[in-house]
Amino acid sequence: MRAKIFAPETRKWFTLGAVSFGLFMIMLDNTVVNVALPSIQRDLGVGLSELEWIVTGYALTFAALMLIGGKVADAYGRRLIFVIGIAIFSLASLWCGLASSGSMLITARIVQGAGAALMNPATLSIIAATFPPRQRGTAIGIWAGVSALALAIGPLTGGLITEHLTWSWIFFVNVPVGALGIVASFLFIDESRDETHVRLDIPGLATSAVGLFSLTYGLIEANTYGWGSPRIVGSFAIAAAALLVFVYLESHQRAPMLPLELFKNRTYTGANTVILLVALAMFGVFFFVSLYMQNILGYSAVQAGAAFLPMTVLIVLVAPIAGRMTDRVGSRAFMTVGMGLLAVQLVYFSRLGQNATYWELLPAMLIGGIGMASTMTPSAAAATRSVPVDKAGVGSAVLNAFRQVGGSMGIAIMGAIMASKAGGVQPQPGATLSAAAEAAFKGAFMDGFQSALMVAAVIAAVGAIVAFVLVRPHELEEAAEREAAELAA
Repeated sequence: MRAKIFAPETRKWFTLGAVSFGLFMIMLDNTVVNVALPSIQRDLGVGLSELEWIVTGYALTFAALMLIGGKVADAYGRRLIFVIGIAIFSLASLWCGLASSGSMLITARIVQGAGAALMNPATLSIIAATFPPRQRGTAIGIWAGVSALALAIGPLTGGLITEHLTWSWIFFVNVPVGALGIVASFLFIDESRDETHVRLDIPGLATSAVGLFSLTYGLIEANTYGWGSPRIVGSFAIAAAALLVFVYLESHQRAPMLPLELFKNRTYTGANTVILLVALAMFGVFFFVSLYMQNILGYSAVQAGAAFLPMTVLIVLVAPIAGRMTDRVGSRAFMTVGMGLLAVQLVYFSRLGQNATYWELLPAMLIGGIGMASTMTPSAAAATRSVPVDKAGVGSAVLNAFRQVGGSMGIAIMGAIMASKAGGVQPQPGATLSAAAEAAFKGAFMDGFQSALMVAAVIAAVGAIVAFVLVRPHELEEAAEREAAELAA
């Protein structure tokens, strides 16, 4: 019936719309909660550690279960797992909104992260299975634009809902959106799976989950407990052991969860490395530039969120164009230039002082918007082109796991640099400072801020080199795609 209503050329764009529906919910919940935390604290009477877990509980399960989500999507059907993920996410959102205690909300957020981990890899793998290589970059560009838009409007949306309704509605709105997403999925997404799948690699699933959970936990909590504390050292040790066992198992399994031969493809390895580095360089920067605008320049939280809008608008506008261009000329040039632009942006930010105007911030925002769009979309396109369609779920899961871990690393490393420079001059929240204390705090903050940005700029520059060296030129990509198509035929 669907084929009679929509021609194949038209239906695949409806498929992209249905996938984007779910993606928007996932990305929005990464940032929408932060603004509501003071209201949640007042209403539920929770402490600071519980507030942190309301945010990190979601991030931890999201990262830990990403590879599992990609694998089960390939094995049992990408649409099926995508819909199950939406259902879990939506029901967990309802649970979040109804939560009457901190522990209930934390538990619901952990379940939300599990739903997101099922949905997120399926979004890219459905695109890979639906669009031919010549249009895949365009589709991924739109995918990236939707993701950027959701991340950017999260704080503004959260602030408006919390101010005019209650914090519970931040979660309640996901329920009707999720219901529409499920209907759209059955209407517009064709089922696809890995026809070569034999059985699930349970040891691989278990070791990857333990390794990613321990690694992400250690990175998130390192600055709270100290990098040398037994808790953090133990987390990293468990992560290293579990991931080493995972690699050993995958290299000896007849039906591995993650075929390690994927990494023999230089472009796939390069694209994943660049995604890791761009997340490492930029996620922490978003956080600390926001603090710079509020603690040093005197912006409100809403003003700081709005200040990023020019950058976001550029990402939304440029990402589809960059994706379309990669269909014609390949990803390497865009990734190399994009990472270079991000390095320029970070150096520019590091030169700003304590009295910068928004007009002085704006050039960095514009450079960063073009740089992010020129990096993220072509990297995702290069990675998906490098993976056989039957392995698209696990291939995209690796990409998203690299991004999630890179973001956690970025926040942890930049936070450690800031803490080492700021020393003991951090003020208590709500404290009134003398002029001398305020000057000392601002000076220490700016010292740490500038050092962290220069480290991030070096990371971005390394990303540009990795992109140029590892990602293959377009003519070689096309030859590989033709070879893969001939083998599949």
